[in-house]
Amino acid sequence: MQQDDHTTAPLLRDVLPGLSAELVRLLEEEGEPDLAICAHDLRLLADCGCGDDFCQSFRTEPHPPGTPYGPGHRNVALLPARGHLILDVVHGRIMFVEVLHRPSPRPSPRPSPRPSPGAARRAEAEHPEP
Repeated sequence: MQQDDHTTAPLLRDVLPGLSAELVRLLEEEGEPDLAICAHDLRLLADCGCGDDFCQSFRTEPHPPGTPYGPGHRNVALLPARGHLILDVVHGRIMFVEVLHRPSPRPSPRPSPRPSPGAARRAEAEHPEP
């Protein structure tokens, strides 16, 4: 997931609607209504690039990687049912969403390719439902 133009990056709610709704709900529960409104319109600018298998974090605003956010930065740690969700917020804007230890797929603006009918039959044969 890499986008050059923030206005053309896909919306989180279109790519991962469940995560988007969860962020909005958790922010409202934490007493962060302004951030909840912002979370509804988050864009998937780029993944964090760390390569760790437990990390699904992503940037939502342009910012040079590896540089501090500076004045106005704060972390907002949310309390999801599983894993960790931590936001980097600068002057009321969500810049980065840290998504750790969650089983959901990595954010991707492209839909996953559908398996061929033969691959789907093979997978069903190898792992039949009880």
